[in-house]
Amino acid sequence: MPFESLRAFVDALRKTGELHVVSASVDARLEISEITDRVVKAGGPALLFTNVEGSAFPVLTNQFGTQRRMALAFDAGDLDEVAARVRGLIDVTPPGSSLVDKLRSLARLRPFANASPSVVRRGSVQEVIVDEPDLRTLPVLTTWPLDAGPFITLPLVITKDPISGRVNVGMYRMQVYGARETGMHWQRHKHGRAHAQASGAQIPVAVAIGTDPVLTYAASAPLPPAIDEFAFAGLLRGKPVELVRAKTLDLLVPAQAEFVLEGYVDNDDVRIEGPFGDHTGVYSPADRYPTFHLRCLTHRRDPIYPATVVGKPPMEDAWLGKATERIFLPLLQMVLPEVCDLNLPVEGGFHNLAIVSIRKSYPGQAKKVMSALWGLGHMMMLTRVLVVVDHDVDVQDVREVVWFVLNNLAPERDVVMMPGPVDDLDHGSYNIAYGTKIGVDATRKDASEGYTRQWPPDMVMDAATRARVSERWRAYGLDAIGRALQPDEWSGQGPRAYARLTRRGQDDS
Repeated sequence: MPFESLRAFVDALRKTGELHVVSASVDARLEISEITDRVVKAGGPALLFTNVEGSAFPVLTNQFGTQRRMALAFDAGDLDEVAARVRGLIDVTPPGSSLVDKLRSLARLRPFANASPSVVRRGSVQEVIVDEPDLRTLPVLTTWPLDAGPFITLPLVITKDPISGRVNVGMYRMQVYGARETGMHWQRHKHGRAHAQASGAQIPVAVAIGTDPVLTYAASAPLPPAIDEFAFAGLLRGKPVELVRAKTLDLLVPAQAEFVLEGYVDNDDVRIEGPFGDHTGVYSPADRYPTFHLRCLTHRRDPIYPATVVGKPPMEDAWLGKATERIFLPLLQMVLPEVCDLNLPVEGGFHNLAIVSIRKSYPGQAKKVMSALWGLGHMMMLTRVLVVVDHDVDVQDVREVVWFVLNNLAPERDVVMMPGPVDDLDHGSYNIAYGTKIGVDATRKDASEGYTRQWPPDMVMDAATRARVSERWRAYGLDAIGRALQPDEWSGQGPRAYARLTRRGQDDS
């Protein structure tokens, strides 16, 4: 069953041994960040800080910090199970003529009925209404020593397009300037910024903090403008998201959230925002962004303030990015059916490197896939480096990918340079938000792509010899250094087989 709220997820974390409560007094300035950074990198549990200096509210960090917890957020065994759900949802082929076929078709369509959010009259997020709010009462983290100040790290920023009426829920950092003002880090390509520009001087904005884990994920997902994040979360949850009308705005907000900030963004009130430490490992430069003005604050009677720490990988966002990779793969394959798998390595910050495997059937297909991926809007358009390999290369094994690419690459033939938009936080380009991207076609080549020689065959031992050696492994007296790889486990790729044998040797020793 989907989690109704953040606290329901916290209860599940506690019951499964995935939560550690820190009752010692801690400072929201730097100390919580340093603790969290160490625990995340150790693969440790979610952290609930119950004694935060200067605030009455506990702080939750690292809720998504492992693959197990990210899958638990979706009530799944692993992220591939979530991807399988999505694949099942998009398989809406017409039913056959039999009654059984029609019933199966209806069963596949049933989750779409849960996509539209449900509007309720009351929500626990409005149990307490603060008409004279002060953001400084919230335990907003300052994460790195040279940060310009504290900033809200997991806000669900809700806006409405004044023309189409479409709602957007995005996640943009919000630097706290004072009691009632924050920055709004709307980058050039963000939907929220487009709504603001269409609205004139001011746009009503609600900010939910602390929602159920699937909705929090959906706010971070690279959805196209036509898809409502509330509906997308309902689809993934299998149950509608409950919304309630904001107290001072014509907007709907998550009824079970921990906090909601109600106010507006003033496009004419532009202030310096930043610098802040980022996932690139350096401080992103200060820049000018519009200001959010707080009018009203609502929250539960006993709210939990969730936060994440942005820093050098691996961090908690690694698993949010991995969820996006798995969930969007079936959708990507609808557009590009030749795509077999996708890896967005955490070392690339998810938009600096994408490794894609394809089932190649004609010359130039890898370059066609690059162009298509860069043209996919918010999902892939900012990807700095695209590497395309053949279908039999395991893109999840970066060591194997590197081995394959370095052995097959001819730069003058296989490297594509493409100018275009890059992330605002990318400090490598000469200009802000504009630079050059690179594509690497590491697929095998033939004469049709200018390869005048015959592509050499892979080195693979014959099946009979592999089977014989596997059967006689004990007779060789080699049990002490590892278990023999079975014939069906040998991929023909050297590094993958070597790594498996090495790991098993260590495990068996």
